Amino acid sequence: MLSVVLATHNEEQNLAKCLGAVKDLADEIIVVDGESTDQTRVIARSFGAKVSKTTNKANFHINKQMAMDRAKYPLVLQLDADEVVDSELGEFIRGLLSDLQAGKKLPAAAWWIRRRNFFCGRFLRKGGQYPDPVIRLYQRGKAHLPAKDVHEQMQVEGEVATSAGHLLHYSNPEFRDYWRKFRTYTSFKAKQLQTAKLSVNPLTAVNYLLFKPLQTFFLIYLRHKGFVDGWQGFAFAMFSGLHHPVAFLKYLKINYAN
Repeated sequence: MLSVVLATHNEEQNLAKCLGAVKDLADEIIVVDGESTDQTRVIARSFGAKVSKTTNKANFHINKQMAMDRAKYPLVLQLDADEVVDSELGEFIRGLLSDLQAGKKLPAAAWWIRRRNFFCGRFLRKGGQYPDPVIRLYQRGKAHLPAKDVHEQMQVEGEVATSAGHLLHYSNPEFRDYWRKFRTYTSFKAKQLQTAKLSVNPLTAVNYLLFKPLQTFFLIYLRHKGFVDGWQGFAFAMFSGLHHPVAFLKYLKINYAN
């Protein structure tokens, strides 16, 4: 009654923990892998997953949607390989599965799930990083990803409720993990700016090099109380702000290269 679907790329460090938390819930596990060069596909198959290989796309939501399209059961849980379903969320999903088996109508088309984000040794409590709700649990055919941006939410046909429990998100256990993704996301943003044909002028430069980074830093660190999370909160706020000038400078490099 439950399909668990993932898109992966070089996730051998995370995948076993992710799949281990859902193996007793899932009736099928579907993994669309983007050209991993490590043991990701081997680990996925060890959990009985149906694995297919495709290209590793800059917008990984394209591969996520490919996995979602292959789900065959009425309830679908879409996960990232660095996410772990906690016990409370697991029990909530079991309750929905029991209702389905009893022939009951589910109360929503999809569910927001709260995430606890792990950053450099701690779960962030503030800075806009909790409860960080994401739509990941849905009735098959009721949700999809537009695949236009790496931070977009699913679009849902019908009512969206909120689940019990959490996804434990181990995306950045060490700073090197964050830095790798920082480089990827800023490059993706630079290409978005190129597609939008952002005008390069003094006002645009000041906006991306000064105003946007300062606004983002103070929003996260002060308004959303990122300072509560110690040095990790400061680092997260600072590098979130730096996302804008780095992406803009990469955009300029693309323009000059052309």
